[in-house]
Amino acid sequence: MNDAFYEHVVARKNRSLDILLRILIIVFIAAVAVVGTLFIGFLAFFIAVLLAMGAYYFIFPRLNVEYEYTLLNYDIDVAAIYSKQKRKNITSFDIRQAEIIAPKGSPRLNSYHPKKSQDFTSGNSDAKVYAVMIPFEQGMSCIYIEPDRKMLDHMKSWTGMKLYED
Repeated sequence: MNDAFYEHVVARKNRSLDILLRILIIVFIAAVAVVGTLFIGFLAFFIAVLLAMGAYYFIFPRLNVEYEYTLLNYDIDVAAIYSKQKRKNITSFDIRQAEIIAPKGSPRLNSYHPKKSQDFTSGNSDAKVYAVMIPFEQGMSCIYIEPDRKMLDHMKSWTGMKLYED
């Protein structure tokens, strides 16, 4: 078998929105505990503890995300890994169907106007991000990924002249 398999994991950095959301949730829980005790007594403290447990198990893990790119031959699967525990498959596409693959901000992408964009990158401004333009529902979709050198080499073997490394 001549299957090519490669995995690459990119950790998304904490955005300011994530930090703000964590602060707002903690302030809300504290307000429920303090203000609620004036009206319903100890029951408010119990409700605040339940809210804190819910936030800890359901909301905070969603704010710590890593993206895993799995390249098997010409198929790329993108999965989100939440808090290094839960894995959720997000999208899958055939790299041969791509119209163009070029660095984000490249002038080669100016003629493409995607209907939908998906960002699966770390969010670092220094990172080398590539835009993959794929046909999607009678239009174009743009998928932003952050491949490393080895992944780019694998992709180049299937896309040929569609991949630009400006």
